[in-house]
Amino acid sequence: MFGLGTTELIVILVILLLLFGSSRLPGLAKGMGESIRNFKKAVNDDKEELEEKKNAI
Repeated sequence: MFGLGTTELIVILVILLLLFGSSRLPGLAKGMGESIRNFKKAVNDDKEELEEKKNAI
């Protein structure tokens, strides 16, 4: 996943816990997940639109 090993992911998680606290972490994760999902949807929509235009030519 993104070229990160288990150790790196654990270090990142510990830093996030220290910075934001355990109570805010689920909300941050939810927001990041929604952002990633919206980005992927936008990329996919653009690919579909390009394919439609390419096929129309």
